[in-house]
Amino acid sequence: MTLEYDLLVVGGGINGAGIARDAAGRGLRVLLCEQHDLAQHTSSASTKLIHGGLRYLEYYEFKLVRKALQEREVLLRSAPHIIWPLRFVMPHDASQRPAWMIRAGLFMYDHLARREILPPSEGANLSRHAAGQPLKGDYRKGFVYSDGWVDDARLVVLNAMDAQEHGARILTRTKCISARREGNLWHAVLEQQHAGGVQQEEVRARAIVNAAGPWAARFAQSVPQARTGRSLRLIKGSHIVVKRLFDHPYAYIFQNPDKRIIFAIPYQEEFTLIGTTDLEYHGDAGKVEIDAQEIEYLCEMANRYFKRQISQADVVWTYSGVRPLLDDSAENASAITRDYLLECDDAGAPMLNVWGGKITTYRKLAEEALSMLAPHLGASSKPWTAGAPLPGGDLEQPGKMVARYDFDAWLRKFQARHPWLPVELAHRYARSYGSRVEQIIGQADSLAALGEELTPGLYEAEARYLVQHEWARGADDILWRRSKLGLHCGPQHRGRLEAWLASVPDPAAPVPH
Repeated sequence: MTLEYDLLVVGGGINGAGIARDAAGRGLRVLLCEQHDLAQHTSSASTKLIHGGLRYLEYYEFKLVRKALQEREVLLRSAPHIIWPLRFVMPHDASQRPAWMIRAGLFMYDHLARREILPPSEGANLSRHAAGQPLKGDYRKGFVYSDGWVDDARLVVLNAMDAQEHGARILTRTKCISARREGNLWHAVLEQQHAGGVQQEEVRARAIVNAAGPWAARFAQSVPQARTGRSLRLIKGSHIVVKRLFDHPYAYIFQNPDKRIIFAIPYQEEFTLIGTTDLEYHGDAGKVEIDAQEIEYLCEMANRYFKRQISQADVVWTYSGVRPLLDDSAENASAITRDYLLECDDAGAPMLNVWGGKITTYRKLAEEALSMLAPHLGASSKPWTAGAPLPGGDLEQPGKMVARYDFDAWLRKFQARHPWLPVELAHRYARSYGSRVEQIIGQADSLAALGEELTPGLYEAEARYLVQHEWARGADDILWRRSKLGLHCGPQHRGRLEAWLASVPDPAAPVPH
């Protein structure tokens, strides 16, 4: 039997998951397919920020910055467990941008959109400020402003979970290998990999969304009847992680002689995240890796500011991704617009192509995508996601977004309910799962009740939850996307987890005929 859907979404990154969520919440029959794991590529390779993009003001991207700043407030309220405020310190380097320019930029950043949660920017005397201590003595003056931190891969998973809870079907490790128009329907062939092997399924859909990220142009070109003249530029961004360089809660934004900026951010309690690079990329988007020159560049840029000098030997982990940016003919990779374009080919059954974008504006992108598709599908055109929490984000009242931003108060109540949980584990559970954490703990009253410790900090109860509810299939899905526990485990721990995963049933049911 060939199943029919209103909408087939190709791509399980942040844009695809966000569109699937919005569409399912409007009552549409939705199928999302992702060729690998959710957020396996670009959407887990970001700098982990929900931000307006302060540096985009230099490129006169005022519309994009305003839209991103507006979304920053919405997202902080919708998922306060995985998104939280972060204060950034910019040491002033007189050889770079002048102080008046930075003050003017921060004034605009503060006032382009309404702020309710985040405090405004301010000047800082780094000789007395906590963030000045790790810096070289040359940097005595600085500026402080607000943005947000996000667990990017979990943001994708939570959108997919909410889509499924609104009736969507989510298929990971499933590639759309062909699509063709026949009248007012798309006929697509999906190829799914699961424990039993590979299986194909043909589905019909009234519309397709091409949210394939780095593969979006290739997918559009593979569809015989698709019409598009757009192209993407793949920009490689790499990050390094080193042992913690500072003890305070602030992040840094550093200006550099090449006019680029890099961030140095507190990461996973024990580490510092440094990035990113911006390089044109022409290789396989699925196999992107950092190179020695990028590591050297990031170390050199950090060493301009920090007293403690770092080198390649200090790097404990790296990750890289390619950002599929809309080709606007900019010569400098850093100057290419981070805004998105939605292109709807409605010659028959509609196909919506998603070009470009950034993680901060994904929800708005999805909302605009549905406003374009709704007339073709007879769906409700009323937006709904701005007022709806993501799974686990309803910390104050079930099903409601937070009215106040006080995660710490909720965490204290959670710890009081489960005093047997070690403080670090309780904090990680709360940050990862929010109000959904009780689904993992259940009736447990001791660590032993959570089952075997498969890797440091990972107990069977959590691993089982990730397999059953979050589409985790392999060790990397759990250690590097659903969590960052890979930073704390060695090969022997990974082997134990892989053996455990091989012993549990694969919940990816065979595709029905």
